[in-house]
Amino acid sequence: WKKLYLAHHWPVTVCKMSANDCQDPPMYWTIHGLWPDKAEDCNRTWHFNVTEIKDIMSDMRHYWPDVLHSSLNRTQFWKHEWDKHGTCAATLEVLNSQKKYFGKALELYQHVDLNSCLLKAGIKPSSSYYEMTAIKEALTRFYGVTPKIQCLPPEEGEKAQTIGQIEFCFTKELQLRNCTSPKGGSNPMKAHLKLGTEELSVCNDTLPTYYPSEVQ
Repeated sequence: WKKLYLAHHWPVTVCKMSANDCQDPPMYWTIHGLWPDKAEDCNRTWHFNVTEIKDIMSDMRHYWPDVLHSSLNRTQFWKHEWDKHGTCAATLEVLNSQKKYFGKALELYQHVDLNSCLLKAGIKPSSSYYEMTAIKEALTRFYGVTPKIQCLPPEEGEKAQTIGQIEFCFTKELQLRNCTSPKGGSNPMKAHLKLGTEELSVCNDTLPTYYPSEVQ
């Protein structure tokens, strides 16, 4: 693989996407995962062991919660992320254990500090719409790189898309880089985030964009 995606998702949108037991989703962007752009060297025999991350458990629960299932002692979400992505990322020495992989993802999340960047740009959850280009420009201005932004397309009768996920790309040296891939290159690994029947796809620059403050 060539690059890593640090994916943040907006809990309110995640909750809107599927029938689940979401309760009081966090009002801040949380981690969805740290994903190599390809799954080449995944190791099916390297099983998730929650005791390896016990030192960072309170941060994990806060910044990387399982939004769809609010019980605190569930570790299914992390297990899935480790099995599918962590075992592939582990070809890098800085990510080659569960503690390093989850710990480094938390570190990158703090470093990116998406929540405060959006606030500084005056972009906050609201019942009015934003222009996608304004959100993109604010992020690019702040970070100097272009992230990948995904939305829920408008539902029947809606005119706006709903922002759901923001991914930042990193080189293998863990430096921020642009996420843009050459046109036409599709990546089988980057299946859309599918929850229930709805799925996120790259936001449309021309549609009004909703950044919801509560689950409707």
